Amino acid sequence: MNPSTAFARVLVDELLRGGVTDAVLAPGSRSASVALALAAAERAGRLRLHVRIDERTAAFLALGLAKASGRPVPVLTTSGTAAAHLHAAVLEADASGIPLLALTADRPPELRGTGANQTIDQRGLYGGAVRWAADVGVPEAGREAAQNRYWRSLVAKALVVARGAVSADPGPVHLNLALREPLLPEDDDPAGLTAPWAGRADGAPWTEAGEPAPAAPRRAGRPVGRTLVVVGDGTVLPAENASALADRWGWPLIAEPSSGTWGHRGSLRGGALLLGAADWLAAHRPDRVVVVGRPTLSRPVSALLADPAVRVEIGTSSSRWADAGRNSSLVGRDLVAPEPSAPVLPEWFESWQRAAARVGSAIDAVLDASPVLTAARLARDTVAALPSGALLVLGSSTPVRDVDRLAVPRHDITVLANRGVAGIDGTVSTAVGAALAHGGPAFALMGDLTFLHDLTGLLLGEGDAVPDLTVVVPDNDGGGIFAQLEPGEARYARDYRRVFGTPHGRDLVAVAQGLGWAATRVRSPGELGAALALGGPRVVVVGTDQRAEATLAGQVRQAAADALS
Repeated sequence: MNPSTAFARVLVDELLRGGVTDAVLAPGSRSASVALALAAAERAGRLRLHVRIDERTAAFLALGLAKASGRPVPVLTTSGTAAAHLHAAVLEADASGIPLLALTADRPPELRGTGANQTIDQRGLYGGAVRWAADVGVPEAGREAAQNRYWRSLVAKALVVARGAVSADPGPVHLNLALREPLLPEDDDPAGLTAPWAGRADGAPWTEAGEPAPAAPRRAGRPVGRTLVVVGDGTVLPAENASALADRWGWPLIAEPSSGTWGHRGSLRGGALLLGAADWLAAHRPDRVVVVGRPTLSRPVSALLADPAVRVEIGTSSSRWADAGRNSSLVGRDLVAPEPSAPVLPEWFESWQRAAARVGSAIDAVLDASPVLTAARLARDTVAALPSGALLVLGSSTPVRDVDRLAVPRHDITVLANRGVAGIDGTVSTAVGAALAHGGPAFALMGDLTFLHDLTGLLLGEGDAVPDLTVVVPDNDGGGIFAQLEPGEARYARDYRRVFGTPHGRDLVAVAQGLGWAATRVRSPGELGAALALGGPRVVVVGTDQRAEATLAGQVRQAAADALS
């Protein structure tokens, strides 16, 4: 049993032993181990579990349960803005003396302050509004007995303080749960509570899956040839600097859609798929990667930046910069170019360019093979159909990643995304504001949960300006991104729908119309262009399937690997 799973099971077991009868959760990846433990408790008849897609709603639901019952009620979220959305309910619980338990999943200390995706400083997040707060130590292998005592003592104290059993001052408590991967169970009882203690019954230590290989030695000297430029969101340096430097020296450029460099000369399509093809990358691994901004979308990019055999240099004009792999060897205001006498290696860039072209053709073949509109094809085709000069706002979760991997980069449109903390909240309102500022035709691509999370963003005040905004929504009836991640694996199928898939069962066309927006349902690729040309304010809904999208994502990755073999 891995440490995160053991911790989750002990946490839930001690909550139940302490009298908790109800718990609330909003879906997320970093909180997955605790979510599965809660689901197992529900299945065993030990707990009533409530699942909501909006953390603010989840928090106030927990508040109501605690207020009416007088018992502590935990509400579980993933990291980032998800945790911030509990704040209003925490304030209410503070003022009303309600025993609310805020359980916020978080990154472990080594990933804090690195610019890791969906991460904020959650320690002390609610300030003086809580009766007590604890930044829970990261579960680790080899310390089973001591940690078991620590975890149970911690939970027991949280319940005592929340109830006001000693102080006669009940109120909210915050436990910040720092968890390392793996976050999901690896045993034969993937969501059970059959062994709710830390460590194994025989006293043997935990075993970790996928032990890292010994680090390769860092190469000496400063390489000047095989350089890759990676540009993420929130570029502080002008985006053109990275593009111009890459163009001058013949370096391939991988740019995220919201980087300001997407579609500039040399920007490659499907860069994440290139880096995800292990055999191809082994033969084309760069000696140096120059990073600008915060690249957060792709695991292959993150893995490359953490590779000790690769020299990582960061260009920034700010005192704050992201260092995702804690692997940078140089940080400076100016992007570092080779000595003037260094040779330009056109074959280096051309090899990446040819590979990207092969991957692009393979992607298109897979996407075009389906007679219906998939979310993946919708991302590609929406970008291609936009008029020159258009604004595109991308929702976090799947849509921004689909555009990053699958769309042909365009330099003649403006692409924005909330990638600072990468939450799904507030995206409709962000798109409306950006559209009003843009002044021309604007579009937004966001998932159904992202859309539902901010429905009030569709409400336009009397006398307010009306945006020319078309919101495109791939509707897979829930949290489809999880079907493409570890929670979507077959061994977690028992609890997938309940705590990850979170189906909403709503007709989004009717929902949009009820809030005063025109709405259109698109069922085939041929209908998309006409729907996008109708103008806004409008919502365009495309029905998709979570499992089918996950299968398609696998087919795309395989097609890319085959094209590069």
